Amino acid sequence: MQVTVRKSSLFRLATAAALSLAAGALFAHGDVTPQAVDTSTLKPVGKEWLAKNPYSKDKEAIRIGSSAFNQNCARCHGLGAVSGGIAPDLRYLPEGQEGDEIFLNRIRHGATRDGRVYMPPFEGILSQEAMWTIRAWLETVRAD
Repeated sequence: MQVTVRKSSLFRLATAAALSLAAGALFAHGDVTPQAVDTSTLKPVGKEWLAKNPYSKDKEAIRIGSSAFNQNCARCHGLGAVSGGIAPDLRYLPEGQEGDEIFLNRIRHGATRDGRVYMPPFEGILSQEAMWTIRAWLETVRAD
């Protein structure tokens, strides 16, 4: 009888642990408060949206972009931009202006499919400067 009670208790404990982990994973995606990005050390880019990254290869922008990515993007896109499957692996964005256009469109407007938000829009939350610093950092981790 004692062995049956122990197996039953272990089963309940394992079930409770599994449910807790599943609930945490379910609510982890999308429940993030965007973090401010301080771009005061960079030259402002103006109010008009640019089609090309003005901070490409800029060491200060890359430093800021690394932090901005880790605070605002890594939860879904993975540390180092290595996706774990929740969101696209951003290391494979095309180089140059083509990649800039894809990146800027998605970060500004987000992504929705069948009425479900897969990525929230960051326009009005992050500045254009902050967005471009993230792109500048992503260029440094690009993979083919």
